[in-house]
Amino acid sequence: MQTRKTTSFFFALLFLTYNAFADNKTIVFGAQWLPQAQFAGYYVAHDQGFYADAGIDVEIIHPTATVNTLEYLISGQADVISLFLITAINNRCEGLELINIGQLSQQSAIMFVSRKSHGIETLEDFEGKSVGVWLSGFQEVPYSLMADNNINVEWVPILGSVNLFLLGGLDAMTVMWYNEYKRIYLAGVDHSELNTFFVADYNYNVPEDGFYVLPHTLEEKSDALKAFLEASLRGWEYAAANRQYTIDLVVKLMREAHVPANYAHQRWMLDKILEQHLAEGSDAEKLHLHKSDFEKALEIIQDFQSVATTFTYDEFYKPIIK
Repeated sequence: MQTRKTTSFFFALLFLTYNAFADNKTIVFGAQWLPQAQFAGYYVAHDQGFYADAGIDVEIIHPTATVNTLEYLISGQADVISLFLITAINNRCEGLELINIGQLSQQSAIMFVSRKSHGIETLEDFEGKSVGVWLSGFQEVPYSLMADNNINVEWVPILGSVNLFLLGGLDAMTVMWYNEYKRIYLAGVDHSELNTFFVADYNYNVPEDGFYVLPHTLEEKSDALKAFLEASLRGWEYAAANRQYTIDLVVKLMREAHVPANYAHQRWMLDKILEQHLAEGSDAEKLHLHKSDFEKALEIIQDFQSVATTFTYDEFYKPIIK
């Protein structure tokens, strides 16, 4: 009887040990938006077996109409998520202990676009104009840029559509260079009809997509997270070298998720995203969060919400590839 109990205990312990090991090799990655070429490198890494080669099992999830990516992280449904730097710092200021383990984007893709017929030729011409802006992660930079230049505009909250702009209901709107700008063109508005204003040209070059985790995940899964970042970079590099395959894969996944897919738009998005992300040098340099970028984003948040800072650059940014 004692032997049977000992044997049962041994197998139970072995089962728990195996499950704990397997769990530490599993990574759930939450992208911050619906399937599109913005996340192509992760799809490629998964499809090409780069994650499997790195010894990890990766699941890629996307937000829904009722659940955003941050909620996935907080609830434990995701181990690591992608998020704009300024959004992450804003949430950190509000008490959520987000940690940046790698900064993929190295420059801002936020811009203003207006029809030339609305007479906006310079930044000063925005005075008194109606400007569409998305909320939650998109508004802080445009608001701060205009405030710093003493320009008063009529901010119009909008959702993901460019329809109000197309119908002439806005003088200008904020768009992403890799996304909505091209959607306006594909809707029939030629580039020559538009004026563009990149926030990066006005000392607001705050990078966007980075990788974020909670402290306990960083402690428990540091090796798997490191493998995930390395394999993801490999996926992005493969995507850059094999763009037609990548676009085909992205469109396939979008259609499987019942998301409207357009080859021309996704090709544009991939090209512009790669310009944002792929810095020269080592993996550590490609994923580096510059202290000046952190400080600029923090300054914007402090001006925008008048919050006190209780964390430092070194507490916020903990790179796992060095």
